[in-house]
Amino acid sequence: MSASDGASDDAVLYEVTATGVAIISFNRPERLNAWGPDIAAGFYAAVDRAEEDPAIRVIVLTGRGRGFCAGAYLGPPSSAATYDEKMEKAGQTDLADLVGERPPHFVTQLRKPVVAAINGACVGIGLTQALMCDVRFAASGAKFAAVFARRGLIAEFGISWILPRLTTWGVALDLLLSGRTFLAEEAAQLGLVKEVVAPQDVMRRALDYAEDIARNCSPASMAVIKQQVYGDAARDVADATSRAEVLLREAMPRPDVVEGITSFLEKRPPQFPALPSQPPVSSSPALTSTDA
Repeated sequence: MSASDGASDDAVLYEVTATGVAIISFNRPERLNAWGPDIAAGFYAAVDRAEEDPAIRVIVLTGRGRGFCAGAYLGPPSSAATYDEKMEKAGQTDLADLVGERPPHFVTQLRKPVVAAINGACVGIGLTQALMCDVRFAASGAKFAAVFARRGLIAEFGISWILPRLTTWGVALDLLLSGRTFLAEEAAQLGLVKEVVAPQDVMRRALDYAEDIARNCSPASMAVIKQQVYGDAARDVADATSRAEVLLREAMPRPDVVEGITSFLEKRPPQFPALPSQPPVSSSPALTSTDA
């Protein structure tokens, strides 16, 4: 694994493993990695770097310290007395100035899988960000909460779209309306995380998973599968099937298919080609084959 880029006070750290996994770490442990402009800017830059680099096949997202991301950074307790004025101004402000230029769902548009290693508190916009990752592992005892109703807010930044799709309509309403805190163990029961492991093992488990798919899965296949899964959420089954037939015809001539079958028959690890570099997702859509 390479060393983290930049000084230790960077809001977001970036590391790369020999197998082509980029590790992106929120690095504001003193505030449980609560979301702010510093984390937002560092996160976007790190994701763009991973997405553009042909050597990177999977992204792992985590937090340093005891928190994954404990919601939006509201400032120190001493700032409470001035919040009425701040909120009045916020209502007239571009949300990008408050939380960053991209909505959390932009990670669903990446070509590369994003695996979350939820090491601690995962609250508010931090929960939304985690749910927009493709696969989630959580540390036992980690606290989750969609606290919006308890802050006088609404279901922010696409969580009302992703939460019912990962669990059920009733569970989504329970979590959003109550804003209650629940632990990683319940999150797993509800289908929000894949596995719960001991806190000291969560990063290792997520990294093992990421490295396995980096070694054995076609980057081109994973890119199209992501596009299918998120895109098909807005389609009926007939449209999804028709589109899959088109995508399959386009996939057949690719070297990935020959390599996938040949390596299986020869009982050896596959050597799939990397994805080509492309512009950041902020200025370019996800990999498409048939969309205009």
